[in-house]
Amino acid sequence: MTASAEPLGRRERNKQLKRERITAAASALFAEHGVDDVTTQQIADAADVGTGTLFLYAKSKAELLLLVQNTHYATALARGEAASTGQPTTLDAVTALLTPVVECNRTHVENGRTYLREMAFGDPREPHHAEALEIAGRTEAAVAQVLDAHLGAEPAFGSDAREGDLGNHVRHHGVERARGQ
Repeated sequence: MTASAEPLGRRERNKQLKRERITAAASALFAEHGVDDVTTQQIADAADVGTGTLFLYAKSKAELLLLVQNTHYATALARGEAASTGQPTTLDAVTALLTPVVECNRTHVENGRTYLREMAFGDPREPHHAEALEIAGRTEAAVAQVLDAHLGAEPAFGSDAREGDLGNHVRHHGVERARGQ
């Protein structure tokens, strides 16, 4: 039996359950009140853990938001990747890919803004921040994959594409970058 197939011990199961309770409590409170109007004590109370325990899972309220939003963002990205498959044009595929991600950040606009700010300016050594950056990297890779799959195969905006369409723009600027211009 491999290490990954071994069942979790009691301690690890308890940690996982606490993390799930903390994530669920923070998610519900942030969704209802917004990150700015929720205290870590409220989250700890709702998760039925002490504040010291809460800070073992996230060192700050910003990290708690990253913990919560990373879960939502990863789910939205997976939905977008599935929706982009088989789209007829580049624009349709990119739109299908990114729409769930944009909607995820617009569910609660202030939480979305705070999440994006923390992702951009937070401490990349923090585990939830590092995970947010990894998800952003996966998003970039997914967009690149869609563009690679579509560009050159057909016009980005369908059969009536014009000179300024997305495909021509990307092709033109990609050539300029490759030439070092």
